[in-house]
Amino acid sequence: MSLSEAEIIEKLKEIDTPTISNVVATYPGNELCLELYDPWYGGWYTDSTIHCIFPELGVRVGYVATVVFSLKYRKQPSLDKWALLDHIEETKKPVVLVAQQMFPPDIAKRVGLFGGMMSTLYKALGVVGVITDGPIRDIDEIRETGLQYYATGVTPAHGEFVEVAVGVPVTVGGLSVKPGDMVHMDRQGVVKFPPSKMEEILKNAEKMLEREEEQRRILTDPQFSLAKFKASAEHK
Repeated sequence: MSLSEAEIIEKLKEIDTPTISNVVATYPGNELCLELYDPWYGGWYTDSTIHCIFPELGVRVGYVATVVFSLKYRKQPSLDKWALLDHIEETKKPVVLVAQQMFPPDIAKRVGLFGGMMSTLYKALGVVGVITDGPIRDIDEIRETGLQYYATGVTPAHGEFVEVAVGVPVTVGGLSVKPGDMVHMDRQGVVKFPPSKMEEILKNAEKMLEREEEQRRILTDPQFSLAKFKASAEHK
């Protein structure tokens, strides 16, 4: 019996992000790897410039909504004040908001843009995680919401800022996404993939974990030898 989309997402949450990455693109040539992106230059996973703020909250999987934040400039056209919230509302659930911050270098590390009330609102709209390339604040309040965050760190304040684009392609921490992409995130990073591939990714990831467990049994066997290891590899 085939699984529903919601059931697939729940099962994907039982798997770590590096394993998902192995299936998505990390090991081209492996029969279980779908080779969806160039493994080095595909912009399909996060780099070390952003990190998991709440590692204890576990895995999050969701559909991407996007926004770009910046300073307010005099000649800059204004977005409708509900544009971002409408975009989140219209995105399939669960939602992971990917927010690119475009601030001058001298203040970029001081923009504590996401806080407790904003996170509470996002959760009410079906957001389960946020990925951004700037700091956040109110981390105790945010932790209580259960939202997972990838960010550069924390800072206690910010000045005036505006949303300059919503529902557009963005790049955050080396990850390039567009609305409707799917992301898998845990304490080790974030990986994207097309939603149409989620069931195949789940099946291949489960098979890969089974193979790793079999290999682990060989490696931890008191009678382990390199000859036995080579022989087992030849039979794959």
